[in-house]
Amino acid sequence: MDRRDFIKKSAKATASLAAMTSLTSNVYAAGSDKFRVGLIGCGGRGNGALGNCLAAAKHLNVNMEVIATADAFQHKAEATGKRHKVPKERCFGGFNSYKKLLETDVNVVLMATPPIFRPIHLEAAIEAGKHVFMEKPVAVDPPGGRKIIAVGERARDRGLSIVAGTQRRHSSGYLKTAYAVKHGAIGKIVGGCVMWCQSALWHHKRKPGESDADYLVRNWVSFTEMSGDHIVEQHVHNLDIANWYIGHPPVNAIGFGGRARRQTGNQFDFFSIDFQYDDECHIHSMCRQINGTYGRASEFFTGTEGTTWGGSKLKSSNNKNIAVPNFPEHGGAYVQEHIALLDSIIKGKPINEARNVAESTLTAIMGRIAAYSGQLVRWKDLTDSSSKSPWYNLALKPSTEDFEKGAVQAPPDDKVSIPGKA
Repeated sequence: MDRRDFIKKSAKATASLAAMTSLTSNVYAAGSDKFRVGLIGCGGRGNGALGNCLAAAKHLNVNMEVIATADAFQHKAEATGKRHKVPKERCFGGFNSYKKLLETDVNVVLMATPPIFRPIHLEAAIEAGKHVFMEKPVAVDPPGGRKIIAVGERARDRGLSIVAGTQRRHSSGYLKTAYAVKHGAIGKIVGGCVMWCQSALWHHKRKPGESDADYLVRNWVSFTEMSGDHIVEQHVHNLDIANWYIGHPPVNAIGFGGRARRQTGNQFDFFSIDFQYDDECHIHSMCRQINGTYGRASEFFTGTEGTTWGGSKLKSSNNKNIAVPNFPEHGGAYVQEHIALLDSIIKGKPINEARNVAESTLTAIMGRIAAYSGQLVRWKDLTDSSSKSPWYNLALKPSTEDFEKGAVQAPPDDKVSIPGKA
């Protein structure tokens, strides 16, 4: 290398280093060498996510401090804060508490509130310049799903990382299978079945004098307006794998569902949906939450040259010799997703999972609408305004804004959609 080339290459290297240093400086405060984490949503999953994030920091050998907590209920924010030595003045309660948390000097925000709040909370966090981990699903209606995609693009422009709680995408087994499928190990996927069947989740009886807002938050897994129904809240994991392995969301959905035993909320007990990905590929989706029934959460795909389960047992009938790389997984997929988030920030190479998780959430919403209405629902009905579909602007109420304004009216218990009449 002559002197002129050396100078040019050195200048480029210096510029690249400066850019990385600039991004990294967003992580560490001046004179500090630690991640400053805030948790929004201090329930079971929120505390779990915080523990996973702390374990990820330990694995990466970086310092981390919990700076602030926020929850609709003040006592929950304080309980989590006490465990992590957060001063009471930085433990915020109420439906506007996320705004107060974002005004602190946190640089990484973990979001584990009910899904209804995710679009607004993510938008506020990105506008505040924070890196984000957000639990799945990320919306309960089509406008919310589209907002996540739009906010994700703004995060990309600002060099901010977003990692979602679809942890299978960080599982070594699933990553290996996805790599093999992408490189033709089973040919083109033409069919399959994804499912999540289990017993019913918890519910809480209404307390005397309890407000509609508090009742809905305490029973968020029972109301479609809060969780999206369990096809969205839980089964989104399996639908995410279908979208990932096939390479795109489905073009339409048709199916059915019903309510057999629930006595609180307004969700279905079971769903059976046919998702058409193209003329040659149909995936059967089933999910159920009924006590005393058989349980299974899995994915199975049939290709033109083989079959595979979601994260293992791939059988190929072709002679392709695919060298599958090793994908690290430390402490399980729940920890690995936080390792990916923190590592991306340290290295100044942001990762952005907003679109993937939003499309999987919208896939589940499409299935729910198909079952509730009894109609064929197309992907463009939810994503393309030119479709003139009544479902494009379907916004569930109450909204996040209603909670913040104190204008919440709870839907009636045990009143559900009737296909053909919804």
